[in-house]
Amino acid sequence: MVGILQKTILHIDMDAFFAAVEVHDHPELKGLPVVIGSPPDKRGVVSTCSYEARKFGIHSAMPSRTAFQRCPKAVFLPPNMKRYHEVSQQIMEIFRRFTPLVEPLSCDEAFLDVTGARYLFGDGPTIAKKIKEAVKKETGLTCSVGVAPNMFLAKIASELDKPDGLTLVPFSEKEIPAFLAPLPIKRMWGAGKKTQAILEAHRIRTLGDLQTADPAKLAAWIGESSAASFRRLALGVDGRELETESEEKSISNEITFDIDERNAAVVEAALLDLADKVGGRLRCAGFYATTAQIKVRWTDFSTITRQRRLDPPCCDDITLRETALELLRKEGLHSPVRLIGFGVSNLRETADAPQLDLFQALEKTTSTRREQLSRVVDRIREKFGRASIQRGSKL
Repeated sequence: MVGILQKTILHIDMDAFFAAVEVHDHPELKGLPVVIGSPPDKRGVVSTCSYEARKFGIHSAMPSRTAFQRCPKAVFLPPNMKRYHEVSQQIMEIFRRFTPLVEPLSCDEAFLDVTGARYLFGDGPTIAKKIKEAVKKETGLTCSVGVAPNMFLAKIASELDKPDGLTLVPFSEKEIPAFLAPLPIKRMWGAGKKTQAILEAHRIRTLGDLQTADPAKLAAWIGESSAASFRRLALGVDGRELETESEEKSISNEITFDIDERNAAVVEAALLDLADKVGGRLRCAGFYATTAQIKVRWTDFSTITRQRRLDPPCCDDITLRETALELLRKEGLHSPVRLIGFGVSNLRETADAPQLDLFQALEKTTSTRREQLSRVVDRIREKFGRASIQRGSKL
């Protein structure tokens, strides 16, 4: 525990980022319930919303139609990702003025290790205040900051006083468990709804309950790995280091149908289009994928993901399409589909695999030819437009 107390970590989370950027750019929206996402007359979900909209119970991932029902006077705006990306870059540059050790988690939040920066800018809370002031002055936006001796504690702290908050976690080894004890179990990293339900069924409702839970029983309920990790975090122990590399770790695309789709051919065609888009982004970024995954949301909003390892790693459209269809057909369409998605992860810069046997070498040759073909298609589309060359199945 002593080692982690030597560090000072900040977690900075922009407040209602997309909505805040829109309100900043369009002052007439100030004070209004602003919803960023699909319009209420289309099938889609809320990306984020202003705090004024949250008073009506609107939240991210909620169907836009439901959001409209809760607040008919809400202002619905489509996402302007180009603008949000510009502001995000501006914010990250502000962070890097105080420390080079920045790990962006998304366009609107990041971890900062300011341990060494204390000698230049003051203690953790002082640095946090200076960053908040700089962000406000240069972007007009507010952010909430957690100051703590490790990443887990900083993440929790930033969520406790939003918007425009600054929360300092105790740096005393004895005081940290007491700080965490009253927090609800949903604050635990990695505890999804199913895990929360299991824990609450056994009267584990707070992090304090986790601290005192019987290790053997906890392992029986949620598995040994999760039990050990949860107990460590519940006591405030987190020895992870920031990952400052900015490389993309996954690439994905998804689409929500205007009407729940029953036709398997239509769903498969949409999935193939998504695989093509992901393949193009993958090659553009210069990566090869080692894992492919589909995402299916059914008409009742239940959602499943299925994945498969890609061996050898690839970036070509043909392999990605085949894998996507294989995963979908194995699952089967047992009810209408609301959303379909495809993505790749575990990206690497090379497709090479050591000590290939004969069959692997043949697969490697096939993969290389498919990659070459996909890159030719990329060049044609870049020169003549995406519609200039299409799959035969679309004609």
